[in-house]
Amino acid sequence: MGSTVKDVMTTQVVTVGTAASFKEMVVKMRESGVSALPVVDGEGRVIGVVSEADMLNKEAGLDTEPGELSSLLRFTEREKAAGVTAAELMTKPPVTIGPGAPVAEAARLMRDHRVKGLPVITDTGLLIGIISRADALRVFARPDADIRRDAEEEVIAETFLADSPLVSVTVHDGIVTLTGRTDTGQLARGLVAVIRQIDGVVAVRDQLGYPGEAQ
Repeated sequence: MGSTVKDVMTTQVVTVGTAASFKEMVVKMRESGVSALPVVDGEGRVIGVVSEADMLNKEAGLDTEPGELSSLLRFTEREKAAGVTAAELMTKPPVTIGPGAPVAEAARLMRDHRVKGLPVITDTGLLIGIISRADALRVFARPDADIRRDAEEEVIAETFLADSPLVSVTVHDGIVTLTGRTDTGQLARGLVAVIRQIDGVVAVRDQLGYPGEAQ
């Protein structure tokens, strides 16, 4: 049910080597419409990422401005402000993810590290793709009918309540509403937790009842 990174990632990735110049990287970002470039070694392993944020200090003139502002900058920021190659500007180690990881994990990493994309790498560090915020959000474009079918056929019928017609599912704008009854509260909570993992589910509204426990 849940998509993995390999299902939504982009496989054509614009990269640079460590010797790439500042101007070369600016041109590549502009022509490719990307905001960050993975930096790879001679064998295609990701060793860093250069983003627009890494390059903005130079535009702001922080490599030449003396005084209090410059003295307050962290050492790494001052280094990047003076950098002219990918090796000098890149953020390392890079935040990466594997192709088999859930899309939700990629979304959490991008949120927690405040990055717009993650290089996707093999176990040996080879670059095979990239996942962006837009890629991670793509699953929420699934039709409501597909979400409802997954909930009814793959979760309720096959996993939880194979012989029970007592749970009904409605889906509107990705919001799943469950009504009816289950045998126990534990079963209801488990049902809600699994349905929440279905691709495209924005939220689950639990309106289930069960004997002997409050809803």
